[in-house]
Amino acid sequence: MLLDIDGTLVDSNYFHAIAWFRSFRRHGHDILISDIHRLIGMGADQMLERLPGDEDESMEEAWQEEFAKLRDEIVPTPGARDLVRTLKERGATTVYATSGQPQDVEALRAVIGADEWIDEVVSSEEVDASKPAPDIFQLALERVSVDAGDALVIGDTVWDIEAADACGVPCVAVTTGGISEDELKAAGAVAVYASPADLLAGIDRSPISRLLRPSR
Repeated sequence: MLLDIDGTLVDSNYFHAIAWFRSFRRHGHDILISDIHRLIGMGADQMLERLPGDEDESMEEAWQEEFAKLRDEIVPTPGARDLVRTLKERGATTVYATSGQPQDVEALRAVIGADEWIDEVVSSEEVDASKPAPDIFQLALERVSVDAGDALVIGDTVWDIEAADACGVPCVAVTTGGISEDELKAAGAVAVYASPADLLAGIDRSPISRLLRPSR
């Protein structure tokens, strides 16, 4: 199970959008938060290629500074910890596979509070290109020696879905990142749920069930 963090297991996407908005404004770019939100889930490298089309590293640094001010307000999405625990208890190998920066990943892992059920962590720092490139998911599969056909992604954005598809891995999506069910399905999600809690409630009828031991 390749688990995205931002927007999937923690309610952080809008905080990222605000942080990017403030960073762009500091650098003289007036960009709507709604436009920024559409790209959340990409890594900073991919984001800056599209908005504002200027790969100035100081904008990434400013985003990090602004996001750090907001991190203490971030909470888990409903059912996040219980979902991770259940996946592990029912036999899955669990990997956090995220476009987040290492310092953010460490803080958000603490917010989720499920590290005891996580086997591996892969972040954007370890690959050449972040989502929607497949590099993060591909490295995660290699780390735990799992074939794509025996894996599944849980994410919240079209970028998770695109990255998963490029690896040949199905993606189950949740709408906690602010992307609609219709848009996630159109991007190729094999199933969409309102939250990790919603997915957990229907886990035995979900695409995930084929990778898990039967419930007791």
